[in-house]
Amino acid sequence: MLVGLALLVAGTLVGQDDDFPFSPFRMYSTTDRLDGTVRSLRVEAVTVDGERIVLKDSDTGLRRAEFEGQQQRLKADPALLDAVAEAYHTRHPDEPRLARVDIVVRLIELRDGRPSGKWRDTTTVRREIP
Repeated sequence: MLVGLALLVAGTLVGQDDDFPFSPFRMYSTTDRLDGTVRSLRVEAVTVDGERIVLKDSDTGLRRAEFEGQQQRLKADPALLDAVAEAYHTRHPDEPRLARVDIVVRLIELRDGRPSGKWRDTTTVRREIP
């Protein structure tokens, strides 16, 4: 019991998400400012026909959280997005192939803790699919 309590106290003071359950899980232990901004990541693509589409989890088998957790890796090596295009083609063989995959981050302004209606999109990673 004392060991568990010691781990919990130490994790609370210096722990990171990887130390969960002996540290606070950041997603649940922090808040955003009521008049701040929040980030929302999405994966978009452009087909060879020029149509822009938003890729849902079910389109590729990859969850948004997986992209959020790998943003730095994707920025360093955008070719990793080739696998996203391949996963899409595997699940949608009759649809036009993807010519480009983008990681887009939307910054949403909050007023009193609610979306103000103002937002800005930034493409953080772009990959032209060979």
